[in-house]
Amino acid sequence: MQDAHVTLPDMSSCVSALPCQASCVSYFAVFDGHGGARASRFAAENLHHNLGKKFPSGETENLDKLIKKCLLDTFRQTDEDFLKKASSQKPVWKDGSTATCLLVVDDMVYVANLGDSRAVMCRMDAAGGGAADGQRKALTLALSKEHNPTIYEERMRIQRAGGTVRDGRVLGVLEVSRSIGDGQYKRCGVISTPDLRRCQLTANDRFIILACDGLFKVFSADEAVKFVLSVLQEGSVEQRSGLTEEEVRFEAACQQLASEAVRRGCADNVTVILVSIGY
Repeated sequence: MQDAHVTLPDMSSCVSALPCQASCVSYFAVFDGHGGARASRFAAENLHHNLGKKFPSGETENLDKLIKKCLLDTFRQTDEDFLKKASSQKPVWKDGSTATCLLVVDDMVYVANLGDSRAVMCRMDAAGGGAADGQRKALTLALSKEHNPTIYEERMRIQRAGGTVRDGRVLGVLEVSRSIGDGQYKRCGVISTPDLRRCQLTANDRFIILACDGLFKVFSADEAVKFVLSVLQEGSVEQRSGLTEEEVRFEAACQQLASEAVRRGCADNVTVILVSIGY
């Protein structure tokens, strides 16, 4: 298993002091490793700590701009730290990893991603008014951007750096054009600069799916959202000690989504985080 994941509904223990404008910070992340599990494991163990150290605090102007800079700096440092550790090994580690990180600051969502893991959100159509979810249309919002070498901008950057794209892969080998690790490809235009997206949460938002590409090889984003909604809307659920009915439903939906991906024949790792939005 080369995937890793992190769930921190309350990230305050990693942050020395929150900015005055923020009262709650949460962090969720999925890392899909390749060439070994060391890059994904390193990112899962260190990225949120780097983020906590760099997080803006006290009186701040333009918090949004500071958080985006913090995310960019955090990804760069995590990549540099892993590459330094990897290059000191004998033989040198060649592991790499995608990263899709969800940072929630009060009612603002920030997604930073590298590679082909994805984040999608379910937002119920506001036109449904007070109708139950079963009678309202679900909208699927992409919160991340895939980075593969066949995308024009990615391919141009790789070629300008002296690399090539063959069979849809960097140098005919690497499937992603941005990653943590992959030291042997960094001189060929593979970078660790994440794509950043921001989204304001609303009362119509139900959940966010974070998953590695194994899920999306057998599910479209729309299908995954509809599948989760169908499980959440099922009849009675078995009560479990220490969990609310909603928590039981979300846990079941997450497990069933991953299991269904395997049943559909996905031969890749399948890691899924399902984040409930209680607005």
